[in-house]
Amino acid sequence: MHYRALIVGKSETGAIVCALGERTLAALTQGYCTIRIDYSAINYKDALAAAGHPGVARRLPLVPGIDAVGTVVESSVDEWKVGQAAMIAHADFGTSADGGFAEYAQVPAEWLVPLPGELRARDVAAQGTAAFTAAQCCDALLKHGVTADSGPVVVSGATGGVGIFAVQLLSKMGMHVVASTGKPDRADWLRHHGAREVVGRDALDDRSPRPLLSAQWAGGVDTVGGNCLSTMLRATRPRGCVAACGLVGGADLPITVFPFILRGVVLAGIDSANVARAERSRLWELLAGAWRLETRDLVREIALDALPQELENIRAGRIAGRVVVNLGNANHESGEMTIDRT
Repeated sequence: MHYRALIVGKSETGAIVCALGERTLAALTQGYCTIRIDYSAINYKDALAAAGHPGVARRLPLVPGIDAVGTVVESSVDEWKVGQAAMIAHADFGTSADGGFAEYAQVPAEWLVPLPGELRARDVAAQGTAAFTAAQCCDALLKHGVTADSGPVVVSGATGGVGIFAVQLLSKMGMHVVASTGKPDRADWLRHHGAREVVGRDALDDRSPRPLLSAQWAGGVDTVGGNCLSTMLRATRPRGCVAACGLVGGADLPITVFPFILRGVVLAGIDSANVARAERSRLWELLAGAWRLETRDLVREIALDALPQELENIRAGRIAGRVVVNLGNANHESGEMTIDRT
């Protein structure tokens, strides 16, 4: 059976090409399941994969998309039955194995995670890796003693998917959230979602050689990297914690050891891909319950045909919130399905 997908490959001249095309479902391998994908979502990592970035797209051709939620239509294992809803979560999905920007996926059964709580498929896709990463960041701050009484916490790149969810979660925890953004027109939107203060991007872009800055933050969530992370660490209060999960601002970290050895600042690195299944389930249960997020005005839905332009938009920093990809399967009824492989 042929199905539609966004495929990244190389032309005869070696140029990276990203375009809609067709894939074919192979015979189901033992230990695998076939998932009819209902929804995916766009992450910055997907935009890098779509551009053929070798650190993300580990093989070509590749279907990007690290988020996918759908329905089991074939299963070779007892754990998963036809008709069950699941999300796909694994480090290789959308990076070295075909990902979620397709109508179907065939993945090892252990890559599947049940939908948490009462969250619907579209809700899980809308939150996706962005909400999960934000939850990891906030969890790290809590584990390192940052509380509502500790002082203000700052979030960089606050209008992005991870950023806006971090703003919401930290606000739910009663913290004084300062949102940093390069989009001043989104200030009221950020306040609506829990920010007490909104500052410009330059507030986290100190270019001086000073190893330490005035101590402002009890903690922070950094989605940008580069000098933004350096500034945040140098301005963090003693025993504070900064959770770092992004590199849109650069992979280099211009900093000395002084924030760590003079103030005891903790830099918590966040990796959302290689997470044990039990830990992933724990955080998703929180997101389905006590940490439930509001996505109503954060999500825009598109069809598969619109993906190439939206991936360019996220690379250019033109997107706020989350973009969900409706693969056109969401209205199918769950249940037994015969797959025609001709």
